[in-house]
Amino acid sequence: MNKGNKIYEGKAKILYETADPDLLIQYFKDDATAFNAAKKGTIHDKGIVNNKISTKMFGLLESNGIPTHFVQNLNEREMLVKRVTIVPLEVIVRNKAAGSFCRNYGVQEGRSLASPVFEFSYKCDALNDPLINDYHVLALELATKDELEIIKNFASKINDIMRSFFLKLNLELIDFKLEFGRYKGKIILADEISPDTCRIWEIGTGRKLDKDRFRHDLGSVEEAYQEVLSRVTK
Repeated sequence: MNKGNKIYEGKAKILYETADPDLLIQYFKDDATAFNAAKKGTIHDKGIVNNKISTKMFGLLESNGIPTHFVQNLNEREMLVKRVTIVPLEVIVRNKAAGSFCRNYGVQEGRSLASPVFEFSYKCDALNDPLINDYHVLALELATKDELEIIKNFASKINDIMRSFFLKLNLELIDFKLEFGRYKGKIILADEISPDTCRIWEIGTGRKLDKDRFRHDLGSVEEAYQEVLSRVTK
């Protein structure tokens, strides 16, 4: 499928139009950013890895009743996706304490949580994606009450599906970020699912196999991404 005009370029992906107004080509970049782009770099072949992992994960979720923007894989770095209007919310699901949760609440990294934590942040780089709650979402008209309930239900089900999937690969899903969009009046999952958007630790060793290796200069970043890919697609 031929690429048309570039309509969006973010930190990790580029979106191109196609001849079909309902479909876009999503291109995965090797660029890496952290701390709201305060840290920048490149992870070799990250775009290829994340495209392949996202393809696998979207297929898994679709087969379990979660509607997504994924249509088909096109090549190593590109997938065909439905053209959605992104809901300006980042949905964070936490199963263990890590990252900003530890900083905000003085909790030790790796602490088990009594129940999963669901957070919303306002998707706005200029404001550093501040945490918000249901009242903010409704007051700012970022989503309707019905849409918010659908997003919460989907996020909970996605967490169950992905935790179970990774557990079989001897991997623990610590937390992850989701984005949703509106497509023909329906809420569907969009963006990507990859080591860029998930914290994934190896069970038994606690070895981090995600973007934290880049964030905190832990080394072996490419190897960690490749390790997740090999397990997810074997």
